[in-house]
Amino acid sequence: MKRITICLMAVVMAAYGCSWFGPKEEEKTAAQLAEAAREEFGDKDYKSAREIYTKLMDWYPFSTFAKEAELKIADAHYRLEEYEQAIEAYEKYQRLHPSDEKIPYVIYRIGRCHFDRMKSFDRDQTFTEKALQVFRRLEKRFPDSQYAEKTEKHIQRCLKTLAKHEFYVGEFYFKQKHYRAALKRFSNVINNYPSDFLLLRHKAIKYLEQCREHLNARAEANGEEPGFFQKIFTND
Repeated sequence: MKRITICLMAVVMAAYGCSWFGPKEEEKTAAQLAEAAREEFGDKDYKSAREIYTKLMDWYPFSTFAKEAELKIADAHYRLEEYEQAIEAYEKYQRLHPSDEKIPYVIYRIGRCHFDRMKSFDRDQTFTEKALQVFRRLEKRFPDSQYAEKTEKHIQRCLKTLAKHEFYVGEFYFKQKHYRAALKRFSNVINNYPSDFLLLRHKAIKYLEQCREHLNARAEANGEEPGFFQKIFTND
């Protein structure tokens, strides 16, 4: 009899979804999840917003809110400084929605993911180069976009940092008496970067002339034609 009673209890619990332990949490709609995620994002709780948007994507992948969730997940990664995850999410959005009106914004954010990790001019400039490449692509593809306008100051900073890096490396080579390598770097400063970097260009020109003097002196000492390096580098 006791065994029968236990079995009946199990059947009742299964039938009523374990209602004895309290009511089951009501599943939210896509619209409710989107609204909740927006509130969290507005409160700058980006981690919570990302989790809710991810749940929205899992539960309602074909919802009208799915595209919003895709982009906001990328934005949340960016705000949390999870830059590689953000780039991956932005690039996925770009692949899935190549004609979307928000693509200029997406490209801009990809550029910012690199730009925000730029290092000082005396260190590796990989992020600076990547940011510059993305910002220029944005300007070329969407020249009339508001985000193309916003990139101009970022591009100038990238160029200035890269120019200072070239000068820094050139100066290092010069002090090590590697004049050929130094001359190439100083020539890059003069030829490849905006002319409004006047002070840096002026310093580079002075170093350039010294490099040529040293190299021509070596050439003459070795029986080579004097002025050899003067003939090679004529763009400045």
